[in-house]
Amino acid sequence: MRSPGTLPATMRAAVLSADGVVRVERIPVPRPRSTEALVRVHACGLCHTDLHVLKNEVGFPKPCVLGHEVSGVVVALGDARDAGVDTGAVDVGVGDRVVGGFIMPCTDCSACHDGRDDLCERFFSMNRGNGTLYDGESRLARADGETLAMYSMAGLAEYCVVPVSGLARLPDGLPVDASAILGCAAMTAYGAVVRAAELSPGSTVAVVATGGVGSSVVQVARGLGAARVIAVDVDADKLALASMLGATDVVDSRAGDPVAAVRALTGGAGVDIAFEALGRAETFEQASRMLADGGRLVAIGIAAGTTTAAVEITPLVRRSQRIIGSYGARTRVDLPAVVALAARGGFDLEHAVTRRYPLEEVATAFDDLGAGRIRGRAVVTMG
Repeated sequence: MRSPGTLPATMRAAVLSADGVVRVERIPVPRPRSTEALVRVHACGLCHTDLHVLKNEVGFPKPCVLGHEVSGVVVALGDARDAGVDTGAVDVGVGDRVVGGFIMPCTDCSACHDGRDDLCERFFSMNRGNGTLYDGESRLARADGETLAMYSMAGLAEYCVVPVSGLARLPDGLPVDASAILGCAAMTAYGAVVRAAELSPGSTVAVVATGGVGSSVVQVARGLGAARVIAVDVDADKLALASMLGATDVVDSRAGDPVAAVRALTGGAGVDIAFEALGRAETFEQASRMLADGGRLVAIGIAAGTTTAAVEITPLVRRSQRIIGSYGARTRVDLPAVVALAARGGFDLEHAVTRRYPLEEVATAFDDLGAGRIRGRAVVTMG
């Protein structure tokens, strides 16, 4: 292992136990293997997907360490790089500031060979299925040797192991703590806007639910040329933040029918693209009814359990509308693009990150996230 010096033997990590409680424990510092980096974490973003795992709405092995969007500094690299393995769009070295994308492509499955990092077979089967990296083993364990599953890179800890393919360099001009959200909230928004929606400059867009990911969609859509971005939510504070981040119009769903309001704002036509960023049947159905002829509904929000939504078939067929699922983005290409977008001012990290919690307060942070008390995105800092 290549390292600039001696690493500590133990670190603090937020461990989710089988009883569903998150506690900060001291566990051994992991070590990277071939094609992997050890990152000293500065910050880790809080995401509703973690919350779904915590609440048992999404199955995942426990005990585990959550956290899947990180920023920090590379402090060690695995002993060797496998010959012929594409480790990413950019190489990284010890001492580099980096962000980690939540989809960590294995680089070796058929999807990765086709450039579809977002469909990486081994990521979904081994990491999101079993909580391991691509040799079938986790890098984390408790002090007594009990294995801890890794949700992505398990970033709610002072150190984490990340496949180099999941990293991108962070320019000096970007803040290291707030930049953590580039690896999930911003990258997910970028994938939805660029890959799924294929947004064209001048498009009219509705964003239904403007939490961390939804507010990121607002920013990316405006940054890439949407003429009109309508933010839809039930929270006045979240709508105010969406306006600050680039929304041209806001719709408070508590004040009346949001579908009628969006159609009124568009002269009855509806929007070219509707993004649903919450994963609830009600908001999914609303987004589907906001579409113009030929419009696209891009579903981003992860739903609880086996949630289903009803969509009227005839308008979908007669008006040539489309429903597209979008999960993350193509990490090796899109994560550097998201970082570049932020570096040139197209993604406002300063206002997107509205709360910071120390690691010791991670349980409170999840409570606040679940109660809807966080506008935009929050990050957990390691201190």
